[in-house]
Amino acid sequence: MRRAILCLVMMVIALTAAAQHATDWEQALHDVLGEEDIDTGQWEQMVDLLTDYEEHPLDLNHATRDELEAIPFLSAQQVEEIMAYLYRYGEMQSMGELQMITSLDYRQRQLLQHFICLKHEQPQQSFPRLDSVARWGKHELTALMHVPLYDRKGDKNGYLGYKYKHWFRYKFQYSDRIKIGLTGTQDSGEPFFAERNRMGYDHYAYYVMLNRMGRLESLVIGQYRMTAGMGLVINTNVSFGKLSTLQNLGRSGHALRPNTSRMDEGYLQGAAATVRLARPLTLTAYISYRPMDATLNDDGTAATLLTTGYHRTPTEMKKKHNLWVTDAGAHVSFRHGNWHAGATAAYTHLSRELRPNTSTLYRRYYPVGSDFFNASVDYGYTDYRLSATGETAIDQYGAVATVNSLSYRFSTELSLMALYRFYGYRYQSLRAQGFAEGTRTQNESGAYVGLDWHPSRRFQLTAYTDVAYAPWAKYQASTSSWAWDNVASISCGVGRWTLRGRYRLHLRQRDGVKKNTLIWRKENRGRLDATYTAASGMAWHTQVDGSLVDYKKRDWGYMLSERVAMGLGGAKLDVGAGYFHTSSYESRLYVYERAALYTFSFPMFYGEGVRAWLLARADIGKHWTLQAKVGWTNYFDRPTISSGMQLINHSAVTDVDIQVRWKW
Repeated sequence: MRRAILCLVMMVIALTAAAQHATDWEQALHDVLGEEDIDTGQWEQMVDLLTDYEEHPLDLNHATRDELEAIPFLSAQQVEEIMAYLYRYGEMQSMGELQMITSLDYRQRQLLQHFICLKHEQPQQSFPRLDSVARWGKHELTALMHVPLYDRKGDKNGYLGYKYKHWFRYKFQYSDRIKIGLTGTQDSGEPFFAERNRMGYDHYAYYVMLNRMGRLESLVIGQYRMTAGMGLVINTNVSFGKLSTLQNLGRSGHALRPNTSRMDEGYLQGAAATVRLARPLTLTAYISYRPMDATLNDDGTAATLLTTGYHRTPTEMKKKHNLWVTDAGAHVSFRHGNWHAGATAAYTHLSRELRPNTSTLYRRYYPVGSDFFNASVDYGYTDYRLSATGETAIDQYGAVATVNSLSYRFSTELSLMALYRFYGYRYQSLRAQGFAEGTRTQNESGAYVGLDWHPSRRFQLTAYTDVAYAPWAKYQASTSSWAWDNVASISCGVGRWTLRGRYRLHLRQRDGVKKNTLIWRKENRGRLDATYTAASGMAWHTQVDGSLVDYKKRDWGYMLSERVAMGLGGAKLDVGAGYFHTSSYESRLYVYERAALYTFSFPMFYGEGVRAWLLARADIGKHWTLQAKVGWTNYFDRPTISSGMQLINHSAVTDVDIQVRWKW
């Protein structure tokens, strides 16, 4: 009872606090794409990309098809309809004309307006004058410090650095023609100007990018990310989960963008360029040479390639950059009318031979060797109603992977999509990241069907079902296995209220207790939430999450959370609180929280406890922005938190983020 009273008090505090204005595009993005995509681990990259668009909006009137396709929530048909509208009617004069793009629903139009602008002068194609670049270029410097108000075991004895996490990000931009950036990031426990981090930060990201230079459409020098086709050969950009794929209707294409992420994995380092050889024909070529972390075998070969980016202990630091990777490849794309086709070739060389432990059954066909080659063809047709896209790839041993999607828009209210993939269990590609039930583009075949129905701007239903089969053993499944994933999501607006509901049933075959047979792991997750937006802009958001997992034993969990939002002049506050109770880690829950610029917060909760957080933002003139976030979590079911080097000898933790941004 005392715990329940405490939770109610926290809710009242949240309801009476002042918080940020309700026009929160991050919340809208979360509503459009869904938390199922948290499994991809790339929300932060997506938010980073869209925050860049928010600060430097894309000129819709003169955007290229590739630039529009870089916006993650637009489908191929929506891009096609925007391009056709601009070709037929000329430049848009106001944002109201977006209503003429009938394939965009109300929520997508509202979301898109955060990232675009409408200019009426033709962009220059020649290299701009240096004095104009110096005079009209925009600078931005952002820095964040994360301060934990507690000590972990490793902070006292074990970690090489202090407990504070911090990063900075500098960016220079001249319209959309020239972009220059430098990012430095330091995780908690990593040494700063010490050990092997003698240059200060543990990881740096840097780039120079030029766009629209005649036939040279884009050039990146430094770190960058690239996607070709549907990701079966190379995809180091944002990858989409299943609900996101329904929103963009299985779109394919190629994308080249600078690496602005603080993540020490997935990027390429060197140079890449896209050149228009002829009006319908473009060529993107790239070369990369970058270090990676690896766990080594006794003979000096690499057992595993590491992507965590942590270098906190002597053991982790010893693994830092002990392997170098060379990548080279090209993608050629041909487009004529509604048809498009392309071909990709990619080569990867490791300075150490990759030799994983293949005696374990599920690792039997993991990539082995030091040289990898992949090639593919991608193809498709897109018009207002129909979109058919696909890619078929092979590796150096002749193993095949293919993915093909078909979507049809019956009306402005209803669209259906079907997708089929086959990834051979012998197929190998170190840079592939395609649509999949698992984390690898390997050992899977499956069929996916999705529906998107919005008969009015106030009501929307999205749903999908996906059946996948793994012919070879997988982690926690010692023989061939099946998986079946289902999601249904409803959104309804009534007056100033927005009501949403979502249910997910995810069935996967896993090893039983004795590991001599497979049993079903049944995971049920649901969410109900309601948002009320007052005329003043103040908004209340109430949410209930639940989970029920049946595998060897039954685990359950629920969380009740509240968030309030409004603005006070130049200051904005965002506050939230919640109570969670789960029977185990298996039934853990994820809840979205507002965070500082260029960051995304989707914390995980299990056990029993309460969570409260407050985010404050103040815009000081046109040049300065200050933000601070305080987060507090108190567990009722344990005297300590976590284990090993992360062990905290308290049942409650408080974290503080302080961020400063200077624009000039």
